[in-house]
Amino acid sequence: MKLKTNERIRFPRYLALGLAAALLASTGAMAARPPKPVTLPSLGTPSQVVQALGPGINLGNTLDAVNTWTPMPFSTSQETVWGNPAANQAIFNGYAAAGFKSVRIPVTWYQYADANGTIAPFWLARVKQVVDYARNAGLYVVLNMHHENWLIPDNAHKAAADAKMTSYWTQIANYFKGYDNHLLFAGTNEIAMPNTYTTPTSENCSVQRGFNQDFVDAVRATGGNNASRSLVVQLYATNIDWGPEVCNEATLPRDSITSRLMIEMHWYDPYDFTINSGDTTHWQWGALATDLSAVETWGNEAHTRSEYDKAVNYFTGRGVPVIMGEFGAYPKDSGPGQGNETYTNYWGQYNTYEAARRGIVPMWWDTGAIIDRNTGAVKDSGLLNALKVGMTTNPEPASAVGNANGN
Repeated sequence: MKLKTNERIRFPRYLALGLAAALLASTGAMAARPPKPVTLPSLGTPSQVVQALGPGINLGNTLDAVNTWTPMPFSTSQETVWGNPAANQAIFNGYAAAGFKSVRIPVTWYQYADANGTIAPFWLARVKQVVDYARNAGLYVVLNMHHENWLIPDNAHKAAADAKMTSYWTQIANYFKGYDNHLLFAGTNEIAMPNTYTTPTSENCSVQRGFNQDFVDAVRATGGNNASRSLVVQLYATNIDWGPEVCNEATLPRDSITSRLMIEMHWYDPYDFTINSGDTTHWQWGALATDLSAVETWGNEAHTRSEYDKAVNYFTGRGVPVIMGEFGAYPKDSGPGQGNETYTNYWGQYNTYEAARRGIVPMWWDTGAIIDRNTGAVKDSGLLNALKVGMTTNPEPASAVGNANGN
């Protein structure tokens, strides 16, 4: 058909309406298509992660408090059963005002899960409220899974534990999917065979590595921001010797994105000085010691440097950030060193310094000694100052290196 000049094609009314409907449907479909997920930026090199997160502190013995004398599961929070007040905004404001840049929030989940492994909605909401307290204060947050006594690294428990790990982290990750990269997930806590303090077997190592892989896979599968969130995987028993040297954990879990995995270690050497409440003899430490009978025969400055160098060799030197999710030393409750903070504060500053300069984020284990858990006020300014100054200043006297105290 040949058209005359200025003559228009006339479509039947039903055809015109059909074309319009198709166009609207197509436009609606495009509008309804979900936006492409934004990739969360990496937190950077180990040194950059230290600058962003260090020093850090733990909200210890709160959301991780376990009520073992009452039948589970619980329908109300048990966070006060170990003696601390309920977490509140003031404590996180206090952390930030004191100079902490991050907070590790240990959480126990199993006591709030039903027989099918479903975590109670009220508990997810409470944990979110506490995470929001920390974010409102401008802190980075490391959220973990703590005191989960079903995580036993042997083949007899593997299948059930793998399934529960995947279930729990799928639920947790979905609930917090919308948070940005100021929220980090940490998969486990101090996984080892119960009441066993010897070198792990190959079976123990294999099952523990499997737990780490379960964690990474479950979080990534939830998509959204979790596809690129920074995740923290622990060494076996958080031990810098056993993890890389026995369990081959210098090889990281498989991940669908690069530069988003971090390693977690803990540090309480030497044990009798730092946290053994039954020991009243070893209350002095390192170069400041005046009585060698009060000093452990191992575990002083040279030992610290040597062990932290392993973290450099296996991880930070290869660009993998390391978080020292717990470290601490506390004055004796009795004996000749009762209440003496000279050596514990020195230990705190020295370990902070040696960790930070190697790209290891120091996060002090605290249960309410530094910052008042009700008001957010500073309770122990001496320890607080040691941790802050230790980020940049070595407290060890230069003349002390190589002395009789074991350096």
